[in-house]
Amino acid sequence: MDAALSAPPKKRTRARYVVLALIAVGTMINYLDRSLLAVAAPSMSQDLALGAATMGVLFSAFSWSYALAQIPGGMFLDRFGVRLTYALSVGVWSVFTALQGAATGLISLIVYRLGLGAAEAPCFPANSRILVSWFPQQERARANSVYSVGMYFGIAFLSPVLFWVTGTFGWRALFIIAGVIGVLFALLWWQVYRDPEHSRMVNQAELDHIAAGGGGLASTAGKTSFSWKQIGWLLGKRQILGASIGQFATNATLVFFLTWFPTYLVAERNMPWLKVGWMAVLPFIAASVGVLIGGQLSDALVKRSGSATFGRKLPIVGGLLLSSTIISAAFLKSDVLVIAVMSVAFFGQGMSNLGWTLISDVAPKSLIGLTAGVFNFCTNLAGIVTPMMIGFIVAATGSFFGGLAFIGVLALIGALSYTFLVGRVERIAEPAAEEFK
Repeated sequence: MDAALSAPPKKRTRARYVVLALIAVGTMINYLDRSLLAVAAPSMSQDLALGAATMGVLFSAFSWSYALAQIPGGMFLDRFGVRLTYALSVGVWSVFTALQGAATGLISLIVYRLGLGAAEAPCFPANSRILVSWFPQQERARANSVYSVGMYFGIAFLSPVLFWVTGTFGWRALFIIAGVIGVLFALLWWQVYRDPEHSRMVNQAELDHIAAGGGGLASTAGKTSFSWKQIGWLLGKRQILGASIGQFATNATLVFFLTWFPTYLVAERNMPWLKVGWMAVLPFIAASVGVLIGGQLSDALVKRSGSATFGRKLPIVGGLLLSSTIISAAFLKSDVLVIAVMSVAFFGQGMSNLGWTLISDVAPKSLIGLTAGVFNFCTNLAGIVTPMMIGFIVAATGSFFGGLAFIGVLALIGALSYTFLVGRVERIAEPAAEEFK
């Protein structure tokens, strides 16, 4: 018998998990850097004499450039590929993070927040492209949930450390330390990451496993041209439009926790800062659990039912309905019950973060970067609207009641959009070339 025929099949490598660990760390740094302002806000606002409405504008400044840079970021990603795009993104945003530690007033802070937002823009489109490249569909939601934990992990488990650093060394040191860490990670990414077809960590057995599940994506660096008509074509697809509206609602809840939540506990609930440092951890832990449960549940539902529509939409809609309960916190007197309600709402937001998996399932493979950019642009309009709306409401009424109601109503709208507008979750057919002429 031929020795080649009798040899056992080669065990497949697990390079995709190394890649997943990389983007999990990158995502943690991403959200930690954009969230540091919430930790620094009380002492910063005193040092620089910034009021509630002004802080609302400052909180939203990140999302002005972040949203506007989504489509250019997606175009850059489709043209130059993941490795270069991600390394540049992390490196540049880390520099802007560190620069915030040298801010002298509102104008310089806004400039640095704008730079941070623009530089972070390609990160999630890149993550979406990596999921399609490295993971079969039946593993994609679980992979999404693992790296998405990074969105909450930094704040969830590092909040006491962050508040200690601020109290001991001042808010400026917080930004400088985080910026240095980010630059070091950018160098690590450039050394380690490769697309599957160029990676030395992966063998053919793993590549076959990825391809058999509908994964794998040939590098398009230098191949993809852009047309503005592509954006209109994408938004004309109900899956993308419906998911974008739904994710706008999902992101409103997230933005509240990343910006106003610590101030809410201090100003509305009259908690001392040391207590806030520990109490603020609990909703973020709940959100982390929600992300993991949502991913596991979604992949299990897809596997058992054979329906990506059912498996992806059910956890998202359920999570948005849980997020809508945030309004009930306004009627509670007990701090413990308030934190419990906030934890339930943020748990739901974690589950509904599966929108990124859904968009990776429906995006045309030749336009994944642009699709994710359009999706994230719509999503992060909430990052502009939510902080400013809450800031104006608090400044006008002296209460967070209207802000919580605003978030709860948006969550219900998001649930309706994912339920009725998105339709079937299936990959959109590649556009014909003549459609963009």
